[in-house]
Amino acid sequence: MKAPARACRMTRATILIAAIFSAAILGSAAADAAETARVTIVVLTPPSLGAVFPAIIKQQKYDIANGVDISFVERPPDAYAAQFNSGEFKVGGSASVLILGLGNTRGIKISYLFNLFDYWGTAVTNRSDIKSLADLKGRQIAAAKGTTNFTVFEWFAQQQGVDPKSLQVLNTATPGLLGYALADRADAVQIWEPAYSMLLAKRPRIHTIDLNITKVWRDYSGGDYFPNLGVAAHQDWIEQNRDLIPRLYRAYKQAAEWVVAHPAEAAPLVAPVKEDGERKAIADMIRDNSRLPMNLYPASKAMKEIEAVYRMGIAVGLFKTLPDATSVYGGKLE
Repeated sequence: MKAPARACRMTRATILIAAIFSAAILGSAAADAAETARVTIVVLTPPSLGAVFPAIIKQQKYDIANGVDISFVERPPDAYAAQFNSGEFKVGGSASVLILGLGNTRGIKISYLFNLFDYWGTAVTNRSDIKSLADLKGRQIAAAKGTTNFTVFEWFAQQQGVDPKSLQVLNTATPGLLGYALADRADAVQIWEPAYSMLLAKRPRIHTIDLNITKVWRDYSGGDYFPNLGVAAHQDWIEQNRDLIPRLYRAYKQAAEWVVAHPAEAAPLVAPVKEDGERKAIADMIRDNSRLPMNLYPASKAMKEIEAVYRMGIAVGLFKTLPDATSVYGGKLE
């Protein structure tokens, strides 16, 4: 009689241990699920600066490593603006400082979380008689007028005494700029990276018009940063997810570090390269980083420079009043 009793007690003990073990496993899985928050980020379709990091973050699993599972959703420019501004998407990974400022003046409650890329842009020409922006007066320049890159270009033209209205702008979509330059269909083309490096790979002798960006901007802003494009979020989402923002920042920063460490592998993710010459040109651009230029920092570190960008927006007539302080996220990211 004793042996069966012992067997019964052993069976109950075994079941109890198994139950405890199973509960521990389920509890651990539940904790992991709770710690890995899901975030959807809308970005512009490639080729675009906002589309540079998503593939790297997902391939290298930098989001999961930081306790957040990011779903990146691609949209063309008009859809991106409409769906992000309306709040259909609460987090945007192709957030332009100028457009964010415009939205703020219109009552859209969005805050710039952190910067990804500073500004760089230029104009190129095959005309030997065009050496400066002043030489473009009355001439045709192909440009994507609806982009913030061209808006900033107009401001630089003003700084050099050139009225943007004196330029005959041939408006085209961003992908068409490279074609205009290669076909020599305009006196000049306003362009930026990565299209600029792809152009130089095919037309190394094309002339670049110097905007003197570093000096002009430093004199104007009094700072070294030139915040241009980054990650932003609606303020109601921020209030509910403050703990996730540093995680997003770390995931993006690790992706940027990977790009710098692996320029050749990153090249096809940064631009739609098809030839070895283009791949090398993009890899060299990444190594140099003066024209891309990746520069990740919390928005709060560049308050002075962001205000200068806003003043630029007023100067070119994009908006009439300065956006308020809520447009810049002040929380700690590092």
